[in-house]
Amino acid sequence: MDIRVDQHTAIAFDLDDTLYNEIEFLKSAYASIARELDPDNWRALYILMFSLYRSKLDVFDIIGRKYKADKEALIQKYRHHRPDIQLFEGALEVIRQIKNKKGRIAIITDGRKVTQMNKIHALGLADLVDEIVISEAIGTEKPHEKNFKVLHEALNLDVYYYIADNLKKDFITPRSLGWQTIGIVDNGLNIHFENYKYLDGKHEPHQYFSTYKELRII
Repeated sequence: MDIRVDQHTAIAFDLDDTLYNEIEFLKSAYASIARELDPDNWRALYILMFSLYRSKLDVFDIIGRKYKADKEALIQKYRHHRPDIQLFEGALEVIRQIKNKKGRIAIITDGRKVTQMNKIHALGLADLVDEIVISEAIGTEKPHEKNFKVLHEALNLDVYYYIADNLKKDFITPRSLGWQTIGIVDNGLNIHFENYKYLDGKHEPHQYFSTYKELRII
């Protein structure tokens, strides 16, 4: 898939399950917490936590009672830990190609500012991105128009792309604003997996791709 980029172009990315798999953040946080709570037997605790999560049980309530730890404190550790996560293969090369073509790069993501910025730093993106829009910082979540219009105001360019994964909230608004939209196909590890409910045209991207190796910046 070819994407034409020049100094008048902005390519915005969602973060979670678009540039990396969000489940890796969860696993990283669980491992960090397990090491702190039970350093001598942390792997067994990690297995327990991940099993509770996959069983849709309240992980931090159960673990908090088991280890006499405050549930809210555990949640804060989850949100504020420095994650061990990696970009999808080929994503960094695409970003570098956009920079080489003088395009501008942005991230538009829902979530808490500290958590999302920790992810961005862990992925090595902080120095490569021109603008970052985080829902907590602006007070609205996608698909609210504000989450996309702030990028117009910040960059004032001619052409905008949004690359994302969640049909429920990612594409309907940028499409209505005249952006080009590109959806990355779920690799089977996405945390949110209800895209089947939104295969109605208006919620879908203009195009799909499966891996970043399919994208060519021209």
